Amino acid sequence: MQHSLIPSLETAYLISDWVIRIGMLIVVPWRRPPEATRSWLLLIFFLPLAGLLLYLAIGRSTFPAWRRDRFARLSSFRAEMVAGLPTAPISDDDPGRPAAALARKLGGWPEVGGNLVDFLDDYDEVIRRLVADIDGAKHNVRILAYIFADDATGRRVVAALGRAVERGVACHVLIDPVGSYRWIRNTTGMLRDAGVEIREALPLRFLRGRTRRDMRNHRKLFLIDGSIGYAGSQNIVAKDFRPGITNRELVLRVTGPVVAELAALFVGDWFLETETMLTIRSDELEPSGTAVVQLLPSGADFGFQGFEMMLVDQIHAARERVTITTPYLIPDESLLGAMRIATLRGVAVDIITSQVVDQPLVSLAQRSYYDQLLYSGVRIHEFRDDLLHAKSVCIDGTLGIVGSSNVDIRSFQLNNEASLLLFDRASIAELERIQRDYVAHSELLTLARWRGRAPLAKIAENLARLVTPLL
Repeated sequence: MQHSLIPSLETAYLISDWVIRIGMLIVVPWRRPPEATRSWLLLIFFLPLAGLLLYLAIGRSTFPAWRRDRFARLSSFRAEMVAGLPTAPISDDDPGRPAAALARKLGGWPEVGGNLVDFLDDYDEVIRRLVADIDGAKHNVRILAYIFADDATGRRVVAALGRAVERGVACHVLIDPVGSYRWIRNTTGMLRDAGVEIREALPLRFLRGRTRRDMRNHRKLFLIDGSIGYAGSQNIVAKDFRPGITNRELVLRVTGPVVAELAALFVGDWFLETETMLTIRSDELEPSGTAVVQLLPSGADFGFQGFEMMLVDQIHAARERVTITTPYLIPDESLLGAMRIATLRGVAVDIITSQVVDQPLVSLAQRSYYDQLLYSGVRIHEFRDDLLHAKSVCIDGTLGIVGSSNVDIRSFQLNNEASLLLFDRASIAELERIQRDYVAHSELLTLARWRGRAPLAKIAENLARLVTPLL
């Protein structure tokens, strides 16, 4: 009996392996880019059972039906908000008009005028201004953070929120539990003790969860009284929370009608987690400047890879120059093709990334693309000293983008992100100045020097590239 059982178990194991392999040949390619399909099938063919379990956990970038239903229920709210906005349609001959029209199709929000935009690229100044604005709040404070730590920086913000609650200001905070996993328990406790209403964004529910466990809310939005908004790359954590690494960020502090769009995005995210609708004050529509700004939200809720589509479209449309700042660069084939075609058309394409590394596997995968990019004429600048965590794009001096989205597959397909599109020349000129400063403090890579790196480094990069669609 014992001898007859062993072959049967071995046979069953082999059969199950091939059932998984053949079955996943049918399932994996469904509505999936070729590069992601290749990576998943390679994993499953080598490790069928482990690959299947991983695929069931993180293989499908869609939300469950209950969340899709809630998002659909927000459509009337968004339509009502759009109808009340003082839109500033861009003229037919303005080169920014196609981008604005596409952004409205992708994210649902129009371009609005009457805004004042401040660029904040000093980490400590962002926290100082935020605390001061919270101390001046009269009605409400709403914060959405990917990382909200319980360190000295986080405690400063919590203390300001506590003072606001004591004045009768309603304070609501959304925190991503994965981004904040090191601090979530203490931070949540401090906020509740201060009287703040706190919820987790995309909580890890295993009985009523998402289809993919690593889909995150990566937005960073800080809103005060519906009249002041912050959007960009900075979290609420010390700039050197990783030992030996100091973060360099870029945040827009905006006032004017575009704050209503940011507020509506927060209200929508709060509703998706709580089914409770917060109110938005009418003073969010008051003009305060002359800048034309547009919100582009992106994420699996929208059904489109909004930020990537905007980026690819604008690179194809570029005539003179494209400058992209991102800490993480893992492009898919459409973005790679757009950049290579742009350089062949004579467009100057510059990518500013960070020489300082905080995620080694992502860095290895990122560097595997450098040879293709450098060979096609893309210039890659590695920012020295700090981790350049800022995310921004400039196209031809006619469009600027600042937000939370990296130029990688995770931000394109999995994360909820928020980007602000800038159409006025003064704002774009300031963003270009900041990017030139990045370049001045960067090292320009050359193809010859890059190809001279150690063979082991090339092997590690190529192996890491195999899993880029899974990162």
